[in-house]
Amino acid sequence: MKTTKKFILTEQEMPTRWYNIIADMPNKPLPPLHPGTREPIKPEDLAALFPMGLIKQEASTERYIDIPGEVLDLYRSYRPSPLFRASALEKAIGTNCRIYYKYEGGSYAGSHKANTAIAQAYYNKLEGVKKMTTETGAGQWGTALSFACRHFGIELEVFMVRISYEQKPYRKIMMNTYDATVVPSPSELTESGRKILAEDPASPGSLGIAISEAVERAAADAEVKYSLGSVLNHVLLHQTIIGEEALLQMNKAGDYPDIVVGCFGGGSNFSGISFPFIRENLLNGNKTRAIAIEPASCPKLTRGKYMYDFGDTVGLTPLLAMYTLGHNFVPAKIHAGGLRYHGAGVLVSQLLKDGLMEARSKLQKDCFRNGVLFARSEGILPAPESTYAITGAIDEARKCDEAGIPQTILFNLSGHGHLDLSAYDKYFSEELEDHALTDKEIEESIAMIR
Repeated sequence: MKTTKKFILTEQEMPTRWYNIIADMPNKPLPPLHPGTREPIKPEDLAALFPMGLIKQEASTERYIDIPGEVLDLYRSYRPSPLFRASALEKAIGTNCRIYYKYEGGSYAGSHKANTAIAQAYYNKLEGVKKMTTETGAGQWGTALSFACRHFGIELEVFMVRISYEQKPYRKIMMNTYDATVVPSPSELTESGRKILAEDPASPGSLGIAISEAVERAAADAEVKYSLGSVLNHVLLHQTIIGEEALLQMNKAGDYPDIVVGCFGGGSNFSGISFPFIRENLLNGNKTRAIAIEPASCPKLTRGKYMYDFGDTVGLTPLLAMYTLGHNFVPAKIHAGGLRYHGAGVLVSQLLKDGLMEARSKLQKDCFRNGVLFARSEGILPAPESTYAITGAIDEARKCDEAGIPQTILFNLSGHGHLDLSAYDKYFSEELEDHALTDKEIEESIAMIR
């Protein structure tokens, strides 16, 4: 019998402010650089891609930013999201630790991505934007922005990483249902895509390539704006409602996490759950460990180099001071498409550099095995990306048990896997392959950074 406990907030208890961690960071991240001049970028340099409301948030040093009423209204269709005590999972792994998870799969997109999609579409609508472009890896972000744009009357073109476009056809259908145009990337629609295809006609694509295509389309038309689903400061800001809710829910549970875990692609869901707890460490002396879990096939935090690099493959975006594997890096064809990104956001990179968080890498098959264990115990089929957070939480619980020091562990279950059943089918058919980069591959990729 499942005995999982659920901790919920009322709509009246839902936080009404986003938290901006840059206000409390002991060392601020280095500024982004203009891709042409290599000088610190100015707000007006970003105006071709983003509305000024988001540009101001990107550069803000205010600790809290109020969530607009229209955004809150849409949030209330799926927020506050529930927090669960994973009693059944605890029993399944035989741990003395207390494990909790924040479940973000209840949104219309089935993931946490709606938290920033709604906000970004809203700020574009305020400035009269009629069309936007974006990229998407596994499709959760593209799905989230598709509905948000439809709601605010904005046309959307989505460049979806080709391998995910082929692996996850139902995500494409969902985006089409929300009236978005979906293009497999690399494509023939852009100079960036044509260049990649000329070099490798069978390219599986990458988030870096898809970003290049989406940015190129937006930059070529003054009436079009670009939107990014992770990495940038304003994106991570919007996701902090997850951790702010979790703080209130952990209080209702009469507990507090010693460890907070999130999977890691560019940083949005890890930051969303962890930044408010890191704030409590910085301001109130708490000792919660924040751990990001990334794929062994795309280990920028654990094996990448901290340096300036482009956020996209072709070099159209500003250069960011981040942990990176190199903007030309094309990850292996793992099914956690949302984690196949070459770099990490500047906020997370600085926090890791300063020792204020930790990072681990995991193999794909281990994560799917733990995802199945979680589904069989807790009843929720996790997205492939979320299986990395589950694995991180289970690993930490076992370490605590071995040390004889049971602790409280909280992780972010960033989305459900209902549209990822083909990946689970490959797992059960033993068709999934593990892949870990060699030191030589990493060195060669980083050496290509211009």
